[in-house]
Amino acid sequence: MTHPHRHLGVDIGLSGLIKWIRYPLVNSEAAGLEVVGSVADRFDGAFAHQLLRDCLVLLDSPLSSRDVEILWLAGTFREFDLERLGIDGRAWLRRIADICTDRIRRDDPSFEPEAVAPIVDDATKEAVRAEIMSVGPALEQATAHHSYNTLDGVVPALEQAAEVEADLGFRLLLRALKAYFVPISEARYERYLALGDELGLGEDVVDDTDFNTWSDPVD
Repeated sequence: MTHPHRHLGVDIGLSGLIKWIRYPLVNSEAAGLEVVGSVADRFDGAFAHQLLRDCLVLLDSPLSSRDVEILWLAGTFREFDLERLGIDGRAWLRRIADICTDRIRRDDPSFEPEAVAPIVDDATKEAVRAEIMSVGPALEQATAHHSYNTLDGVVPALEQAAEVEADLGFRLLLRALKAYFVPISEARYERYLALGDELGLGEDVVDDTDFNTWSDPVD
């Protein structure tokens, strides 16, 4: 089962925003919200739909504000640091959702956000969980033991996100691996492409040229 505005030729939803909010570097909540508005407006507002959906899925999930913050910090390499700025993770998702809602209403004034049911597929959920566990030690080493952008708890937060929805958990995993430049093998890269295909994601979502496939992989 797929949902609208999914194939845009780029990374989508929250993982796409996390990629783009790093460029140019923003260091205030106001600047971050400006980037959110710009990203929501992409593709004539189509991006806002997918971004809103991701936010609603997480807001309706058991993930804590700290879990959300960890996922965000991992994907942004702490370059838009919610922790340093004193921004609560769930409150940040609500602000993003509000911006997306406003953008959608420019085209459809009657639009009202509704509760979103996560896509449930036990097979793909298990496949994403397996990939998180497999690359977990390398990702833990890269994040918790980074020389200056230290971040604890990334793997458990990703496991929780994948439990909520495999698609979103997978995209957030890829973003964290790319942000912390974790080296991956050719075999792992091929598995990611295949899993992305199973999830109905375009190749542009999985491989946006940010993977570290040049260093010697640790797995």
